[in-house]
Amino acid sequence: MNSIDLLGQKLGTAALTTLVRLCPEIETASPAQQEAACAAMRAKAKEAVDQLLADAENAPGVTHAAFACAALTLANEGVRVLRGG
Repeated sequence: MNSIDLLGQKLGTAALTTLVRLCPEIETASPAQQEAACAAMRAKAKEAVDQLLADAENAPGVTHAAFACAALTLANEGVRVLRGG
């Protein structure tokens, strides 16, 4: 597994964990609603990763914050879909 794949895997895990913490109703959502939330997160993933990489390159000291921001960005997309926003 290359470093970008590993980054994506870790970011996906962090985003899903954040989604569950921000929107616990995902556990009782229908499979279709859960998939819609995940699809929205996947659709936003390239943009979030590109921003994460740019932030890390421009300010290496804030890489952890940039990662957290990317995870929150993805989780927010899932929350938006689940809550009908």
